[in-house]
Amino acid sequence: MRIGELSERTGTPRRLLRYYEEQGLIAADRAPNGYRDYDDRFVDRVLQIRGLLDAGLPTRIIKQILPCLDKPRVIHFRDATPEMLATLEDQLERMTARVQCLARNRDAIAAYLQEVRATRAPAFGDAPGEPSNP
Repeated sequence: MRIGELSERTGTPRRLLRYYEEQGLIAADRAPNGYRDYDDRFVDRVLQIRGLLDAGLPTRIIKQILPCLDKPRVIHFRDATPEMLATLEDQLERMTARVQCLARNRDAIAAYLQEVRATRAPAFGDAPGEPSNP
């Protein structure tokens, strides 16, 4: 697929896709006309990259752990340094804390919505089970 289709399927701007390619996170074949040609597997790969970036991981770490995220999972970390392992442990702790924070916020919003819906008086003229008039 061409870069425009990959962009549409992942919601990722073309500029970022080119950046991911420059960083060695994805790779494109080149058509005879010079256009980039991406394999379908890069849809999931780009979504993984975006998720890892959103979680706060820098591209240099993402590049090192991406092979571990492929299926079948074959992990080769012969060159993993103590610093790399410490960085990954730190990132794991940060992600866990963010997940816990998001879960607390999700639960608070759900409780708020439940309370509002339970105590909200129907507007004049509303039939039961229908949304209120604005």
